[in-house]
Amino acid sequence: MITLEEEKAGFPRRPVAKPGHEADLKKRTLTNRYNARPAGLDLAHKALDQAVAAAYGWPDYTPETPDEEILRRLLALNLARAAG
Repeated sequence: MITLEEEKAGFPRRPVAKPGHEADLKKRTLTNRYNARPAGLDLAHKALDQAVAAAYGWPDYTPETPDEEILRRLLALNLARAAG
C-alpha cells in the first residue's frame, strides 16, 4: 500500500497484513526490533561505531571506550573547530 505522492517520491511499499494477522503486523515496530537486538543489527551497530571512530581519527577506540571519553573528544573537536 502506498499513496501516489509517496510512489512519486520513491518511498517503498508498506506491508499490508493478511486478513486475521493485523495484530501481528502492528507488533513489527522499530522499537521492538531494537529491543530484541538481533545479532545482525548488533554487528551493524558495532561496524558503524568503528567506522565513525575511524572517520574521527580515533584508532584507539573500542566498544568499551566510556561515553564520557567519547563526549570529551567530541567537545575538544568542536571547540577546536569553533576557534578556527
